[in-house]
Amino acid sequence: MSRIGQRPITVPSGVNIVISDSNGVTVKGPKGELAADFDEAMSLKHEGDTILVERPNDERRNRSLHGLTRTLLSNMVVGVTDGFRKSLDIQGVGYRAAMDGKVLVLNVGFSHPVRITPPEGITFAVEGNNKIHVTGTDKQAVGEQAAQIRRHRPPEPYKGKGIRYEGEKVRRKAGKTGKAK
Repeated sequence: MSRIGQRPITVPSGVNIVISDSNGVTVKGPKGELAADFDEAMSLKHEGDTILVERPNDERRNRSLHGLTRTLLSNMVVGVTDGFRKSLDIQGVGYRAAMDGKVLVLNVGFSHPVRITPPEGITFAVEGNNKIHVTGTDKQAVGEQAAQIRRHRPPEPYKGKGIRYEGEKVRRKAGKTGKAK
């Protein structure tokens, strides 16, 4: 049995969950609203303040979907109550970030500033001039937006300059050592 899929999802107060007949789930909470469609093979049961995900049999596909469905549902509940956040650090001389209204402006060594407009449900915040916070209710969207920001100038291995995730370790390489005589 799936260890993750068996665990019940605790629904905090203030969160409203609607499960349709075709396994469409809508979760409303203080931070917003999320909706997703899940495979019809999974059985979603909303009992009191918990949600249980059950599978019909032990086929390989159903075992795979069991834990996945439970985790995605749990992430939806956490997203509408607490939200998700990814932090990025900018390192390099002259590299900096700033906000222009809701638009993130990056100066990361190009001849022009890079302007990034957040998609619906995502917000940016800049702390100082070298730390970026990406927040939102959808875990996948927050991670994807953080990856797109990092893609503009990933950290390079020689000096470590670039945009990296908070706590990310960049493997450094030794530079040229010169000509041996």
